[in-house]
Amino acid sequence: MSYIKAENVLPQELIETIQQYVDGKMIYIPCKEKQEWGTTTSAKVFFRERNEEIYENYIGGIGIHELAHRFSLSEKSIQRILRNQRLALSKGALSV
Repeated sequence: MSYIKAENVLPQELIETIQQYVDGKMIYIPCKEKQEWGTTTSAKVFFRERNEEIYENYIGGIGIHELAHRFSLSEKSIQRILRNQRLALSKGALSV
């Protein structure tokens, strides 16, 4: 996230009003419409595909320890991914 100088984008009277509350401090102004995580990058697709691959390998007989090693994740992370994949399958969100 980059910072923008208030004097470059806000009217002086608004800056003075804000200074009454937070003089000399940095503040965060959120977007009007919040974007869902992963919509601006391919990260969401990458992790979904990786997690599906982990689940398919597990169903194929590869153990949690080996999966953790192959994907450079902790065994706890593999267990969490497997749990989430099972839950998604039970809700019909995935097709393996």
